[in-house]
Amino acid sequence: MANRLDPDLERILVLLPLRDAANLTPLRARGDLVALAESRKDVPLPQPAGVADLKIPTAAGALAARVYRPTRMPAGTLMYFHGGGWVAGDLFTHDRLARTLAIELEAVLVSVDYRRPPEAPFPCAFDDCYAATRWVGANIGDFGGDSTRFGVGGDSAGGNLAAAVALACRDSGPALAAQLLIYPATDLVGGYRSLVENANYPSRTENAEGYFLTLDAMRFFAGQYLQDVSHAPDPRASPMRAADLKGLPAAVITTAEFDPLRDEGEAYAKRLEQAGVPVAYFREAGMIHGYFGMGAASPAADLARRRATAEFKRLLLAGA
Repeated sequence: MANRLDPDLERILVLLPLRDAANLTPLRARGDLVALAESRKDVPLPQPAGVADLKIPTAAGALAARVYRPTRMPAGTLMYFHGGGWVAGDLFTHDRLARTLAIELEAVLVSVDYRRPPEAPFPCAFDDCYAATRWVGANIGDFGGDSTRFGVGGDSAGGNLAAAVALACRDSGPALAAQLLIYPATDLVGGYRSLVENANYPSRTENAEGYFLTLDAMRFFAGQYLQDVSHAPDPRASPMRAADLKGLPAAVITTAEFDPLRDEGEAYAKRLEQAGVPVAYFREAGMIHGYFGMGAASPAADLARRRATAEFKRLLLAGA
């Protein structure tokens, strides 16, 4: 028997952005996510012990970031890459979620404002996230202070970037203790348009529309990010296409039952397990894409997020 959509999430579907996804533009996608964040401006923000903006030096220029600090130090450090289809999302739209995660993980969280397409297509976002990870890792004493408790994470497109950065860190450092992949996009081959590729992931058609993130939206986002389709098999864009996943850090991977990205996240979890990587996988019944930020509207979403963050906290505490 099929699971039912969480009724609390069903009630807020009409309030969520990215409508008429077949006609999305970068400007509208960005405005939609900003408007969603602003709609909660009267709700008090979670308060970590400290929040501060900084600039991270990279070869492409100074990169904006925001650091959330816990009460107790030293602590683990999480590099966090926001979602938004690579195109939208920023430090502001994901500030509330970043605060929540920093508190629940009792870790330093560094949220990275990477460059976005179409102005900066692939591999710019990856390059920024990896450069930021290397820089924080080299200066860990100014952040969590414990190089053995260093992780990467992100939601949606940010989960894609986190998985890609984890691969780069395995090959070229710094060493990571864990990765947190929240309903990640893992396979961009076919750009969500190919019937052959989509058949590998039935959730793309089962959940193509009606549950906030749509297949049309993913086609738009992938097309903006990968302006040259020949880049799609590159593991920096499609971690699923990496030849070897051995030696990657332990992973917490979450997917949502009613999400077109569900099956590629689950397939990546299975590939990691087959490669001998410890994986805690949470396929959350009744949930939709974005549920990590919907806990105030849905007690079930709140519990689902807490399940994943509790497991990731355990991994980060254990260290590399």
